Formats: sequence, structure tokens, C-alpha cells
Amino acid sequence: MGKGDIMKIGEEIPDIEAEAYHKGEIKKIRLHDYKGKWLVLAFYPADFTFVCPTELEELAEYYDEFKKLDAEILSISTDTAYVHKAWHDTSKAIGKIKFPMVADPAAKLCRAFDTYIEDEGVSTRATFIIDPDGKVVAMDLHDNSIGRSAKEILRKLQAAKYTREHPGEVCPASWEPGKETLKISLELVGKI
Repeated sequence: MGKGDIMKIGEEIPDIEAEAYHKGEIKKIRLHDYKGKWLVLAFYPADFTFVCPTELEELAEYYDEFKKLDAEILSISTDTAYVHKAWHDTSKAIGKIKFPMVADPAAKLCRAFDTYIEDEGVSTRATFIIDPDGKVVAMDLHDNSIGRSAKEILRKLQAAKYTREHPGEVCPASWEPGKETLKISLELVGKI
């Protein structure tokens, strides 16, 4: 992926190494270390801000639900791992986080996923759902003034997991586990 390229659905994610603050320590992670499981990448602008802690706290509250689906969450900003640690240690909301908080001060991840705002040195608010093969199955990018819903990210993950496990079925609008899916027929193929 070069500068200005946009990550596409079905495209394999790059294998980038980064530092992360996780379980009280700073360690190295690689994106391809998560192959074989579902991965949610939650890019956000910066630590010690207003909207970001509300989103990350909500993701932390739903984390066990993500884990039940064999998924890992990585939150990513251009802050250093030491800033993540300081935020985790001083914020009640961020202190709830048990998933890796990835540091991207050189914006390698942000640039690879085309979330970097060059003029500001931060990421836009973006979410990518990656399948166990390391391919993008869902993405959502929007203005930094708009917070995300962890419940909706979880719902999208559930739908992606369901359709992967049930070839020939698709999930209609607002589908949730237990609701009916649609069976793909040759007549419908050109319409979806």
C-alpha cells in the first residue's frame, strides 16, 4: 500500500510491527501474529481527549463478548506506548482496558490503513474488522467528532463470523444472532 491507497474489502492487511501497552507492560506486536482469529482495529485520534475515552471504555465493557467470538481488539493512535501507559494508569475509564493499546508515533499503521490526517498528525476515527485469514471484511471511517458504538462493531463482527461459517447465507439489515438470514440464490447473486 502506498501513500493515498485505500485499504479495500478482501485485501490482506500488511504485517506491521508496533509497540503496545498491554497488561501492565510495553511489548512488541505484529499484525500477522493475530492470523487465525478475528481482529478489530480501532483507530482513534489521541489519548487524553474527549470522545476517545468514551469509545475505548465502551469497547472495554464489551471486550468479553468479542473474546467469545475469538476476536482481539487493538486500539491504535499516534501516541507512544508510554503515553498509553500514563493514560491507562490515570484514567478510570481507560483503566478498564484489557486489550492491547498500540502505539503508532511514526504513523506506519495509520498510513497503511489510510487513516492518517497529515496536517494534524493524528488518525481519523476508523474501525477495521479483519477475518482469520488476515483480510478486511468491514471498515468504517468517519469524522473525529462522531463517536462509534461498540455494540454495532460487535454486531458487524457477529455477522461477518456467521456468514463465514455459513456459506450461501447473507445477513440482512440490522441482523443480529438468532434472526433469520437470507439464502443466496442464483436470481439474487447479481442484486447483492
